[in-house]
Amino acid sequence: MATEKIKKIVIWVAFAFLLYAIFTNPEKSAGVVHSIWELLASGVSNMGRFFRSIVNG
Repeated sequence: MATEKIKKIVIWVAFAFLLYAIFTNPEKSAGVVHSIWELLASGVSNMGRFFRSIVNG
């Protein structure tokens, strides 16, 4: 039961830090989000290319 309480506290602290980072430096935060989005989009694209190559031989 104590681990759930600790987990909840850690999540709230991480959320508070995220908000702090966004409000103190929004341009850098936007850059980080953009980079993460590009990474995810590239990963999905590469997975599609991989499965397409498997299906087409």
